[in-house]
Amino acid sequence: MMAMVTLQSAAEMEASRKQAASSEPKNPLAGMNVLTAEGQEPNQKGIQITEKALKRIRVAMAKEGVSPEQGGLRVGIQGGGCSGLSYNIRFDSQPRERDRVYTFGAGIQTSGDPTNGAPIRIFVDPKSFIYLHGMVLDFEETLMRQGFNFINPNSTKSCGCGSSFTA
Repeated sequence: MMAMVTLQSAAEMEASRKQAASSEPKNPLAGMNVLTAEGQEPNQKGIQITEKALKRIRVAMAKEGVSPEQGGLRVGIQGGGCSGLSYNIRFDSQPRERDRVYTFGAGIQTSGDPTNGAPIRIFVDPKSFIYLHGMVLDFEETLMRQGFNFINPNSTKSCGCGSSFTA
């Protein structure tokens, strides 16, 4: 076993300590192009999505044969999961009577877009909205993982799987 030692001057150590103390919490949305739903202000507590999520939703809707004019992506929560509540995401053919409906991406072209810039809709039921208002839906694609990320300010604790949280 080998130990690694680095030498720092007192000035370097002090600068490093100051940087660590003054560094603000990392913004989870840094570098993302976040889209606000039609008719909403960016600071309103609705649902937002990233451009990466918009692209992925469009591709998946086309693949599943879900019409952007009629159907949409249903985002909700249900009891269960590692931390007490888990996210639920699926396509639905139409909104329900009491759903909040968010429309995104009208006229925004994404690469490989099978819809030619058609808007997509997200449906959220009233119970889920309590836990999801202010949330940003993102899509991550890395070598290790591919899937939707829920960046949720209402989550007080989440587990490693990323699909479960405590509010």
